[in-house]
Order: sequence, then structure tokens, then C-alpha cells
Amino acid sequence: MIKKKSVAVPAARRRDADFAYDAIEALISTMELTPGSPVVEAEIAERIGLGRTPVREALMRLMSVGLIVQQPRRGLLVSPIDLANHLDVIQTRRALERVIAAASARRATTAEREHLVACAERMATAAKRDDLARYMQADHELDLVNHAACRNSSAVTAVVPLVIQCRRFWYAYQHAGEIAEGARCHGLLAQGIATGSEADAVKGADALLDYLEAFTRQVINS
Repeated sequence: MIKKKSVAVPAARRRDADFAYDAIEALISTMELTPGSPVVEAEIAERIGLGRTPVREALMRLMSVGLIVQQPRRGLLVSPIDLANHLDVIQTRRALERVIAAASARRATTAEREHLVACAERMATAAKRDDLARYMQADHELDLVNHAACRNSSAVTAVVPLVIQCRRFWYAYQHAGEIAEGARCHGLLAQGIATGSEADAVKGADALLDYLEAFTRQVINS
């Protein structure tokens, strides 16, 4: 009994910390916590309904991916969005997305290929209805399936912080975007992976990053 208890407790803490990370990341990436706003541990814990220990662990992880910064005499703050640096984010993400797309084309299961196409179709439907919430939900799900399908944990670990930064950028400047085009590019990526063609999957990844780069340049130049 003692051995079982000693194993279960840290596992529960890990689950709480992961849940806290996802909840806080969502608040930041959807702009509910705006750039430059203070991050108070006790307030966040109350807001998401978790204890301060998992929240503290989650905040440390969010600092490591650059969504939260610590400043002297000001404490923790949501990091600002650096417009110029975002082009570097996209350039780096492009290289990783190409690796992930090719690996997913090789390694995805039949169920994963079907799931990717279904997510892309849901994005297209949401775009036609101008339903940003459902569009972004399907987008996030497509990323999760793609990351699982590629079976390349090092590439996924590297790309996830960049995806989160792109998601936050999108929510901050969504007025400048065209989600129908975003859905089309995600569809190319999903179809490329579904067919098992590495070349087509990489073309789909490039189309998606071309779209994100054009969107970023439009924001910078506006």
C-alpha cells in the first residue's frame, strides 16, 4: 500500500501541473491575459481552480518558452509580442514543420491520417461560417494529431513554443487574417500527410508557413 501511494502522488501532481500549463497558456494565447499584464500566482490559481504548487510549476514552464517574463520590482508579466522577431519565429518554425510533416507522412497510422483530414475539414467549415473559436479549436487539434503522428519528440518539443507564439500572434491581430486561406493551407498539409507523400506533406507545410509569413508581414506593414 505504501509503495502504491508514493507513486500515485507525484503522478497526480504532474497531471495538475500539465492542466495548469494548458489553462494558463490558453489565457495568454487567446489574449485573455494581455501582453505586459501582471501574472499573480494566487489570482491565477483561483481563476483556473488549481493549487498554487501546480500553478507555480506551470509558470516556470511558461517562462522557459517565453510567454512569461520576470522583471525587477515588477514581478512576473505576460511577455510582449515582438513584431520583428515574429518573422524569425516563423522561419524557425518552417524548418521544424517540414521535418514533422515528412515524418507524419511516413509514420502516421490510418486513423491519424483520417483524423488530420477531418480536422482540416472542420477548419474549412468553421472558416465559411466565420466561426473563429471552432476554427482555432480544430487547428489546435490538427497540431496535436500531427505531432503525435510524426513520432519525433525532439522536433515536437522544439516546435510547440513556436506554435504557441503563432497562436497568440493570430489572436492579437486576427482582424488582418483570412481564415479561409488558413483553412485551405491546413487542408493541403493534412491531405499531403494522408496520402503518405513526404513531398506533398512538405509542400503543405510550406504553404501554411507562407500564409503565416504573409499574415505577419501584413500586420507589420499596416
